[in-house]
Amino acid sequence: MQLLEEAKQFGKDLTAWRRHMHRNPELGFEEQQTSAFVIEKLHEIGCTDVKRVAKTGVIAMLHGDKPGKTVALRADMDALPILDEKDVDYKSMKDGIAHLCGHDGHTAILLGAAKLLMKHPPQYGSVKLIFQPAEEGLFGAETLIKHGVLTNPDVSAIAGLHVNPDVPTGQVTCSEREVCAAADFFNLEIIGEGGHAAHPHRAKDSITITAEVISALQQLVSREIDPLAPTVMTIGQIHGGTADNAIAPRVKMGGTVRTLDNEVRYMIEEKMNRLVKGITEAFGVQYSLEYNYFYPALLNETALVPTVKKAVSKTLGEERFHIAKPSMGGEDFSFYANEIPGVFFRLGVRNEQKQAVYPLHHPKFDLDENALPNGSAILAQWALDHL
Repeated sequence: MQLLEEAKQFGKDLTAWRRHMHRNPELGFEEQQTSAFVIEKLHEIGCTDVKRVAKTGVIAMLHGDKPGKTVALRADMDALPILDEKDVDYKSMKDGIAHLCGHDGHTAILLGAAKLLMKHPPQYGSVKLIFQPAEEGLFGAETLIKHGVLTNPDVSAIAGLHVNPDVPTGQVTCSEREVCAAADFFNLEIIGEGGHAAHPHRAKDSITITAEVISALQQLVSREIDPLAPTVMTIGQIHGGTADNAIAPRVKMGGTVRTLDNEVRYMIEEKMNRLVKGITEAFGVQYSLEYNYFYPALLNETALVPTVKKAVSKTLGEERFHIAKPSMGGEDFSFYANEIPGVFFRLGVRNEQKQAVYPLHHPKFDLDENALPNGSAILAQWALDHL
């Protein structure tokens, strides 16, 4: 409870830091002002072992009294290309760019954890703070790993959090194993032959063939994948045709596939090719499929889950920690967890009275800033317990 009380004492700073970043959002690998702000605040709280990495990433080392192992805490810093529609004085000042996934909160929380750890350094070992750019689809975590953030010194375990507007402030959820799905994407083009709408027999209608393909793809998930292996396929966009009285020669579509099981993940592309090939050959047309593997599934190290529960109990109190189901959303913390033992949990930030009720990526997303000290205290406590 001591760390939480101390975090609450500088809660106004956490809110101010978060609001500064909220007003000044930056997209992935463009976080120049954000990383400069982070470095400034780290220096203000007395942390001097700070360096930039991968253009806009920031790494800080907090050293204990004696040598020992190293654990890491991670926060992401990038915003989204979405218009901020909230009516608040800290609304984004950049048209079409906003912190609508809570990364400004994550960064403020990690700065708060740094402040706590500077005052209460571990007796043994060190804590590496990772302020990561480009989580939103640009492989920021993978990039930082390639730049050696998990080495020199080697990191033995890593923890991260994400705000959750579905969970009330003061509560924490964590998945026992599967946390987030692998997030992969595809672009599919059906290549027919155009013609006059009045003479369909002289053309090969890519739109009607596409309709068959879309229907079949849904059956691929429902009839060829084990229902006990959660899988989602969504076609998010489709483009075809330019005139009402013409048959479109081509249709392009794009979508995403989400899986929790690696074996299932790597069979989807082959199944899609087989299915689309059969339909297009039957109608005498061609197709092109580009399948891109993005973020792997995020899997918690099961042995670390009780350490989060312990940290939550010490800071927020008993009965504040809950085991939750996995999400089919993607999260690039998975790259860290693929390399070393990792644990990822969700911090409740929902507050109806403050209109902090909208889902992540919603134009009106906001968070209850009273939750920021909670996150700082939990991360600091987890690091101290682990060391």
